Amino acid sequence: MLRLENTLSDNAIRQYPVSRWLAGQTERTEDWVAEEVPVALVYNGLSHAIMMCSPLDLEDFARGFSLSECIVESNDEIYEVQVSEQIDGIQVELTIAQSRFWALKSHRRSLAGRTGCGLCGKESLAQLTCTIDPVNNNQRISSSTVQHAMSRIKTHQHLFNKTGSAHAAAWSDSQGIIRCLREDVGRHNALDKLIGHCAKGGHAMNDGLLIMTSRASYEIVQKAAACGISMIAAISGPTGMAVRLAEELGVALIGFARNDSLCVYAHPERIF
Repeated sequence: MLRLENTLSDNAIRQYPVSRWLAGQTERTEDWVAEEVPVALVYNGLSHAIMMCSPLDLEDFARGFSLSECIVESNDEIYEVQVSEQIDGIQVELTIAQSRFWALKSHRRSLAGRTGCGLCGKESLAQLTCTIDPVNNNQRISSSTVQHAMSRIKTHQHLFNKTGSAHAAAWSDSQGIIRCLREDVGRHNALDKLIGHCAKGGHAMNDGLLIMTSRASYEIVQKAAACGISMIAAISGPTGMAVRLAEELGVALIGFARNDSLCVYAHPERIF
């Protein structure tokens, strides 16, 4: 079953002293700030990636990252996930199918993720070339359904509502009802968490809408298509590379999706 809401853990947010200026007046007070920590992903004992993440839903993150980066082809190829706190961060150890592990070793790259990074340690331009098949799904959705979903999302953004510094990735059904939402300081991480949670619960993401409270970068489109997602609505605009990739991969791409407006950049025939 999909879990919509998640509780903020004590290590995800922290109060810091601030000087607040308002209407020409200043006061000393405290404010909630979102934390980010290094998260090491280790596959069958081999360290593969270190990402900067919000310390929430890290099993979901590890599963989603493994799927969206095509390290595994299905959640069934992930046998075990163990999350442990280390002195200088968090380590997530995954046990995956041996055939997938050997494939990972043959294409291994070091990657150090940062909050706003889209290329995350890729060593050459050739690594930008994806081998993802186009999504074979021509579902259609109404603009009013997209707007209905967008109008409901903020209610479930607990980390953002507390700190103002987190992205959300949400899954809406074809009726515009938000079924699951994950948050992180990084938009790619939030999407990976959403993908991982849906995969663990056995929920296919081929009938509904992905909502991102961020811009739509090429990597958002690539990760979505790798997991069979055929519709994306972002609250901000897309990049040109994201538009071209969405056209190529059969992903309907909506930008500037707000309560009363939206702009369709790729496959407009699927929005009515």
